[in-house]
Amino acid sequence: MVEAEREFVTLTLGGQLCGIPVLDVQDVLGDEKLTPVPLAPPEIAGCLNLRGRIATAVDVRRQLGLPSAGDAAGHMSLVTEQDGELYALIVDRVIEVVRLPTAGLEPVPPTLPVGWAAASTGIYRVNGRLLIGLDVKRLLAAVTE
Repeated sequence: MVEAEREFVTLTLGGQLCGIPVLDVQDVLGDEKLTPVPLAPPEIAGCLNLRGRIATAVDVRRQLGLPSAGDAAGHMSLVTEQDGELYALIVDRVIEVVRLPTAGLEPVPPTLPVGWAAASTGIYRVNGRLLIGLDVKRLLAAVTE
C-alpha cells in the first residue's frame, strides 16, 4: 500500500519552515534549562533530565550551519530517540502538525546548503512557503558517530 499522506511536526529554524515526521517525535518541550557538557562540540548545547533519562540537547541551528540564536531568544525542543538514546532537538519554534500529500514531495534543490541537503528528505510547498523535510537520523548522524 502506498502512503498517500505524511504527518509532520512543523518548526522554524532561522525563519525557515521545516518539518520532522511526527512518528520521530516523542515529546515537545518549552525552553528547558540545559546543563553544559564540557568539551562537547558546538552543536551539543548540553543535556537535560527528562523524567529520569538524560537527553543530549542538539542545537539544530548550529548543526545546519546557522548561527546560534543564543540563550535570550528562547527555544523549544523536539524529543526523539535514536539507537536507544534520547535527543532534544533545539529549534526556534514548534508550530503544528500538518498532513502533506506524499505526491507533493519535491527533490532537494541543488541550491540548498550542503548541511541542509544532507539532512533533508525533500521539500514541500505549503501556503506559499517552502517546507524542508528533515530526516532525524541524518540530522543526528554527525553527533552520533
